Amino acid sequence: MSIALVVAMGAPAFAQSVVVQGNRRVDAETIRSYVTGQPAAQARQDLLATGLFSSVNVTQRGGQMVVAVRENEVVNRVVFEGNKKLKSEQLAPEMSTKARGPFSQATMDADVQRIKEIYSRGGRSLATVSSRIVPLENGRVDVVYTINEGDKTGVKAIEFVGNKAYGSGRLRDQMTTTESNFLSWLKTSDVYDPDKIQSDLELVRRFYLKHGYADFRVVNTDVQFDQASSGYRITVTVDEGQQYRVGNVGVESKIADIDPERLRGKVKTSAGSVYNAEEVEKTLQALTTEVASRGYAFSQVRPRGDRDPATGTINLSYVVEEGPRVYIERINVRGNTRTRDYVIRREFDVGEGDAYNKVLMDKAERRLNNLGYFKKVRISNEPGSTPDRVVVNVDVEDQPTGAFAISGGYSTSDGFIAELSVTETNFLGRGQYVRAAVSTGQYSKGVEFSFTEPYFLDRRMAVGFDLFSKQSDNTRYSYYENRMTGGTLRLGLPLTEESSVLFRYSLYQQHIKIPNTYSKPFNDCFYPLSAGETLLECLQNGEASLALKEAAGSYLTSAVGYTLNYNTLDNNKNPRSGIYAEVKQDFAGLGGDSKWVRTTGEARYYHELSDDFVGMVKVQGGNIFAYGGNDLRITDQFFLGPSLVRGFAPSGIGPRDRADPKNNALGGSTYFGGSTEVQFPIFGLPRELGFKGAVFADAGTLFGYEGRKNFSGLIPPTAVSTYPTTLSVIDDHKIRSSVGGSILWQSPLGPIRFDLAYPITKAQGDRTQVFRFSGGTSF
Repeated sequence: MSIALVVAMGAPAFAQSVVVQGNRRVDAETIRSYVTGQPAAQARQDLLATGLFSSVNVTQRGGQMVVAVRENEVVNRVVFEGNKKLKSEQLAPEMSTKARGPFSQATMDADVQRIKEIYSRGGRSLATVSSRIVPLENGRVDVVYTINEGDKTGVKAIEFVGNKAYGSGRLRDQMTTTESNFLSWLKTSDVYDPDKIQSDLELVRRFYLKHGYADFRVVNTDVQFDQASSGYRITVTVDEGQQYRVGNVGVESKIADIDPERLRGKVKTSAGSVYNAEEVEKTLQALTTEVASRGYAFSQVRPRGDRDPATGTINLSYVVEEGPRVYIERINVRGNTRTRDYVIRREFDVGEGDAYNKVLMDKAERRLNNLGYFKKVRISNEPGSTPDRVVVNVDVEDQPTGAFAISGGYSTSDGFIAELSVTETNFLGRGQYVRAAVSTGQYSKGVEFSFTEPYFLDRRMAVGFDLFSKQSDNTRYSYYENRMTGGTLRLGLPLTEESSVLFRYSLYQQHIKIPNTYSKPFNDCFYPLSAGETLLECLQNGEASLALKEAAGSYLTSAVGYTLNYNTLDNNKNPRSGIYAEVKQDFAGLGGDSKWVRTTGEARYYHELSDDFVGMVKVQGGNIFAYGGNDLRITDQFFLGPSLVRGFAPSGIGPRDRADPKNNALGGSTYFGGSTEVQFPIFGLPRELGFKGAVFADAGTLFGYEGRKNFSGLIPPTAVSTYPTTLSVIDDHKIRSSVGGSILWQSPLGPIRFDLAYPITKAQGDRTQVFRFSGGTSF
């Protein structure tokens, strides 16, 4: 076949030599490397793809290929104008146009859109961006982006359509995105972010699945930008379906050596209860872990649900079977710029070389999200080097975990207080918790430092310590000042997903001082009385109890203790259902000056009464006793008031000094009490403001003064001759009770609570406090 015929049939013709024209900065040999051995069309395409040229023309001239190019200008620098909310250092890394790189009009136009997108995600969708170039000598240009940031464009409204079981307000509570209001200048949660909205709708879906709506689905999400209000209006159409309850619950095993009856104790779902997808997930994790511990690493557990719409039940069966024999070849951790790899890897219950299990991967993803170290976490997998190998990819994005806070607050018991603190929950990317704080106020001041290593010896054991020094003025209620300095060592161990145990050792020194000044004459009966002054007059202006005078001075306490904790709350900050319970016990006497055993306990139960009303029942109690022939110091006993029964002042309940006209509180060794409370939104106010109302009823008692009563050896010669040497105690076991109402505000500056309580029953010497206010801020 002749050469002419080959050309005619469309075969490419290759030049013997390449002539380059128009190049100034780019070396000719570099251009030839893209052209030599290539057809003309392909050579032109490859050269344009480099971004170095604005135009390329490739022609054939006899045996030569002529390449005529026009070079792009070189970017000297990238400049941002008009940006105040976002710094240039934040925008520059997001730009494709880079200093010392080739200039491209298309790239600059794409960067303009990227800047608009960044501002839109930051809540400023009205931002406008323009671009221009400033020519310089030698083919260089400055690229300038001019930004008009505009006003903040928040989410003006979030509405749900099709929801019947739960109101739109309740569903908005599940979302992290909130509606704009007069507090928008303090928050960023009302910024429209499409990705965030999708995550929020997943939270709404999980909320419905948790409450039995297994058929729930989001039908449509309509987002409209309202020019009149300069904000977004989001309408979510949902199909709730019906609520299901659990019918029959069974465990099936397709592995001969696994007895399903022995696995039933790991099942969290129970017949007759409302279907809960979270309990199904917990059951899958528990069964998977149990079967794997019996030597079946490749087993898998899958739920099978048979829905019966007619009866509104789902029959659940957990099927245990052999899964595919797939091993984890490698775990790739990507995107972490600050957090160490091992901090991420230790959240996996499996490692490289172990059997792959999807349930355990989902568990690890939830753990990583719960750490709070990352903006997002995504675990995916891809085929490994062989069919029985899989590569696990863990993609994360670090987020700031440090906090510098200046906090302030006021309460009727502590007065005004201010605190300066620095907190880091991911210290040096090691996952360690560090906090240092300094506080000062009307009646107290102090410093503290805390450190926690959540994985001690590469095990799920939290080890830490606390150092503290605090000085408090208790003269408003008990006529003494206290300085406490010491520290605590801690070791925390998880027992189950819901329970844990914390062991601790505490060593601290207390210095009790009874002031005797003109404004605080609480020890003047021990000194020569003024001319004509009687003992009664000496006592009338306030005199510390004999029990308190015995405790004056310094003493050291060395105590070991533990805390058992159980928590099934749906939300720790704003619970609507679940139980929180803890028991604490401490033993003092490992050296030091104190010998006592103290036990306290508290349990709270939350239950949804309706979509708007939440009920809470709380019980609490405690006891302390001395051993080894010792009496309890007054400062070791319980001093209670509104924390037990609202409507009573701090130290307003319990045994008192009968001889004191002002009835000094002596403290008690035993207390118990209970509270009921119903919380509800304040109707007429947007839920996003965080206001709630509550009505409550409290009842409790504190009794059992176990301290010294005869102080004949304590009275110095300087005391007046008629000064008593025996303590007369009012120790009434009567139940104190009260009813009242509250306003609670989860403000952007911290939680604030107002209580108005009316005491119904009280005992002799009790001190009441009808109104109580407490709160704190971070600003």
